Amino acid sequence: MENNNLIEIGGVIKSDFTFSHEIYGEGFWRFDVEISRLSGQSDILPVTVSERIVEREKMQIGQAVTIKGQIRSYNNYVEADRKNRLVLTVFARDIELLSEAPESSPNEVILEGYLCKPAIYRTTPFGREIADLLVAVNRSYNKSDYIPCIAWGRNARYAGKLQVGDHIRLWGRMQSRQYQKKMDEFTVVEKTAYEVSVSKVEKVEAAEKVPDEE
Repeated sequence: MENNNLIEIGGVIKSDFTFSHEIYGEGFWRFDVEISRLSGQSDILPVTVSERIVEREKMQIGQAVTIKGQIRSYNNYVEADRKNRLVLTVFARDIELLSEAPESSPNEVILEGYLCKPAIYRTTPFGREIADLLVAVNRSYNKSDYIPCIAWGRNARYAGKLQVGDHIRLWGRMQSRQYQKKMDEFTVVEKTAYEVSVSKVEKVEAAEKVPDEE
């Protein structure tokens, strides 16, 4: 597994399995996992897994699990919007069934890739600094995953100075966020966004440069 895209999460299964897609005769299934935050809130993240590494009959709603894998992205055409929408999922490489939910639910992400759009730096009405990033992470067969990330405070200030094409590494957690989208004058639809909340970000070249000896 590529070490430029790693995620480990732990929580409980929140939904039934639904069929996702098939590639070369291998079926993939989708389900949701609920991960508790220290604040008491939860993130509900979509997980995609090969039928070859799970026994679905053992993975019922409420089953505690830890999952290791990667964050993958794909474009999904949304008829209502008449455009492609970037969709994220946790692509499971390994799943462990637990007897009970872990006291401290892991949610750890490490990504290394390239900034593919200008960072959007802004401040909230309460003065909180935020930067939105879109990071392209390479994977096998000349493919890439495009992963939205959000940084706060000094990480946001640092990220706001990055340039398109910069090679960066970041650490954080994957989170879900509810928002409302106005479709027309009379219709508002609640949607869910997924992104990586950044706890640390650095340029790879600067981080790996060895200081001169005195």
